[in-house]
This record gives sequence, C-alpha cells and structure tokens, in this order.
Amino acid sequence: MKEQKNSRRQFISKSIVGLSGSILASGLPLSSFAENKITAVDEADSSHDFLTKPYLQAPSSDSITIMWITKQLSLNWVEYGETEKLGTKAQQCSHGMMNTNSKINKVTLTNLKPGTRYYYKVFSKQILDFQPYKITFGDIINSEINHFETFPEKATNISWLVLNDIHDRPESFSQLIDLNQNKPFDFVFLNGDMFNYQTDENQIIENLLTPCNIFSSKKPFMFVRGNHETRGKFSRNLLDYYHNYDNKEYYTFQTGPVYAIVLDTGEDKKDSHPVYGGTVNYDSYREEQAAWLEKQMNTKAFKKASFRVVMMHIPHYHSDEEHGTTECRRLFGPLFEKHKIDLFVAGHTHEYGMFEPNTDHSYHFVIGGGPETGIRTLIRIEANSKILKLQMLNDSGKEIGVFTLNSKRKNL
Repeated sequence: MKEQKNSRRQFISKSIVGLSGSILASGLPLSSFAENKITAVDEADSSHDFLTKPYLQAPSSDSITIMWITKQLSLNWVEYGETEKLGTKAQQCSHGMMNTNSKINKVTLTNLKPGTRYYYKVFSKQILDFQPYKITFGDIINSEINHFETFPEKATNISWLVLNDIHDRPESFSQLIDLNQNKPFDFVFLNGDMFNYQTDENQIIENLLTPCNIFSSKKPFMFVRGNHETRGKFSRNLLDYYHNYDNKEYYTFQTGPVYAIVLDTGEDKKDSHPVYGGTVNYDSYREEQAAWLEKQMNTKAFKKASFRVVMMHIPHYHSDEEHGTTECRRLFGPLFEKHKIDLFVAGHTHEYGMFEPNTDHSYHFVIGGGPETGIRTLIRIEANSKILKLQMLNDSGKEIGVFTLNSKRKNL
C-alpha cells in the first residue's frame, strides 16, 4: 500500500554502521538520514510503488525479519521503535553494501527486547539511475505503521495455526483463518503445497503474499515446501520470497514449551523420473536432513522441551507408497521413534486424519486436508509446559477432532 510519496528526490547522506549487518541510528528522525537535494533529472517514475505490504518472518525473542516487494529497484530501510515515534533505522547490508539490486527487500531487526511490542514502518527510495560514480534517486514511499511482538525469553505458552495444500486457491487463506474466530495465535505455519507449481513472481504475490496480508504484517508466517513447490520454471526463485531460520528449507525453532523441527520432504517421485529431466537430487537432500536431524535431537534443548513437534509436508504413514513417502519413512521414522517425538503434523494426502499412537508410530499423527471446499482444514495448536492441545476444524467450522497431550518430561 502506498502511504506517502515525498515531493522531491532525496539522497542518503550518512549512516552509522551497527551490529549484525544492520545500519542503526537511535533516536533520529528520517531527515537525519537523507538530505533533500534537487538535481537535473527526469521526474520520478510514477509507477514506483509497493507490490506487497510488509510481511514478517522468522520470529524469535530478540529478532525478526521484515520483507516486502517493490515495483522498482530501490534503496530500502525500516524505521522501528517501542512507540509509534519509531526512532531507530535498520537496512539490509551484506559485505558492506546495501541491497539496491533487488525488488525483494529483507531487513532483519536484531538485539530486540524479549516479550516486547515494536512498531515499524518500511521505506523504499526509488533508484532512477545507477552509475559507477553517481546514483540518482527518485521518490520515497512508505508503508503504514504496523507492529509485532517478540517472543518472551522464557515463554510459558505458545499457539499457532497450520494451513496446508492450498493449491493456488488464495481465497482459502481468509476463509480458513476466519475459523479461528479471533483467538490469539503467535504465527501461522504453512505446511506445503500452497501452489500447484511455480510460474512467476505475480503468482507468488497474488496467491500467497497478498492473501496472507490479513495477518502477516503483524503476525509472522513460517513456511516449508511441499512437493508441488519443487515444480515449474520459477521453483528455484521461490526461496527468495520468504526467510526461514538460518536461511534453510529445513530448520528448528523453540519457543516456550515446544521444540519444533521442520523438514523439507522434497518430491514424491524418484529423482530418475522423466518429468524431472535429470534436474533434481532429493534422495541426497533427504539423507542430508536425516544426519542433521539426529544432531538436533541430541541437543539439550530438544531433550528438555515439554513437547517435541515435527512438521513436514509428506507423511511417512497413512499415505501412499510413493518413493518420497517410503524414503521419509526409512530415513526419518526411526529417528522419530528413537528420540520420542510427541506430535507429527503433515499434509499432502488431501484426506484429513488424526491417528492415535499405534504399532507403526508411538506418537500422535495428524494430516491436514484440502484443497477443495469440504475437505479443507484449519489446525490450531496451543501448549504450555504441561499440556499441548491440537484441534482440527473443517472448512465449515465443525470440529473434526482434538488431541490433548500431557508432557512426558515434567521433571526435566
């Protein structure tokens, strides 16, 4: 959304280098960072605008990442603070250079206070001409003021929503999120197959980022690829549009009583299948994740967590017997048993199901539905140090089932 366009071109005159690749300056207004100068250049391009609102990624107790997309190449920054006066500035900086060669903008705010509300606004100053010894800037546009809250350092509870298998039906985001009925949540987890296949940037904006704007400027979303996110000519570009922890497609995060592991299950067919034309190697990729997974499960944080939760797209049981399924079962299944996870959440089958522990798996096993009306689901998970509750609703709002788990590690 375009909130403001300055009447004349501005140039960045100085900056103060801060920690962790950000440019920080405390307590200074925007005028301290840019001087107004009139130069003999053409008027700024009137198409300079935001293609998305800012959206939040990779939340923690002391950091968060803010992303947005502009129509033109720009010099970009975030101003933020504990009040709507903001007062602190941060920019994306790598190897001493600000990001000016991409319309996809990403700024990570660091050294934040745990359990604190922060207000923020994003700015983009159009680059009209980029010469070796002279950069000509155009107008500055900015978003409205939004806010987010960092996780408490020792959170006592956590709650999140899970969507899966949307398959290029953007209206499903609001229809399913509305089923939550304004109950509080900390983030939304997108458990794969948001798309049928990857075509271009416009598809990502219209079918993911824009529909997520109903929450994503204030509450983050986390993402893991499904098998359909690996398909299409733009699939290699998709990774640029979101930011996971450690910039990986598989990752862990811990907040409060939950230690969560996210795995990227890759494709469901063999790497040698002719549809891939020899362009993929998911077998090695899953092997890599299995070695990494065991290391994570041997950490003190995992062992002491009240609840151990795994989320990934392809379920290794209650599914088909395709190559991706059986490889996930072979590589990940024994580790889930050995290290005693409590809850597993997947999608992929388009048939929702909730399965108690049995001879195949010793943990509660959940598969979300979708994508067609009547079989779509919203999963809500909330936990404190003693109890984790998972509730699944179908798209009419009817409760399909509930799992209530008691922590097995109360004395750790």
